Amino acid sequence: MRLNDINKGVHKNRKRLRIGRGPGSGHGKTSGRGHKGQGQLAGWSAPSIFEGGRSPIIRRVPKRGFNNRHGKIVKSINVSDLESAFEAGTDVTPELLRTSGVAKGIWHELKILGDGEISKSLSVSAHRFSKQAREKILAAGGSVSEVPGPAALVKGQKKVRNTEQSASP
Repeated sequence: MRLNDINKGVHKNRKRLRIGRGPGSGHGKTSGRGHKGQGQLAGWSAPSIFEGGRSPIIRRVPKRGFNNRHGKIVKSINVSDLESAFEAGTDVTPELLRTSGVAKGIWHELKILGDGEISKSLSVSAHRFSKQAREKILAAGGSVSEVPGPAALVKGQKKVRNTEQSASP
């Protein structure tokens, strides 16, 4: 090993570039921004989706489908997930699944599916059950109960207001 073999790391003591400080720096006058055009302005940067003026891909690709404003997001959980997450004799509710992190994300209703095996006796409450899941939970000595989902508003029906909160003192 010699002194010229010692590597202190790439640019360990490199000084920062002083932009706009004369022609000798190599980054003087226009400070590396070129001449004219909106790119020379301070603080300017193109939007991340800007494609240089051509018709953007968002507008080239046709519209497809629709977003259902009133659609319910149904979260699916397998019985194998219940087996690994809970002890025998636990009352498994949608709230417990949400707080324990088994059912993550945003969802309105919970459906239990029958993938995997379950040997623990659990009391499971959910909005929906598949036929296999219901059979497997009951065969393991557990119980199944369906809870109602968010109430759907019938067309033409008015929303019921809580009179206790709206009444003035």
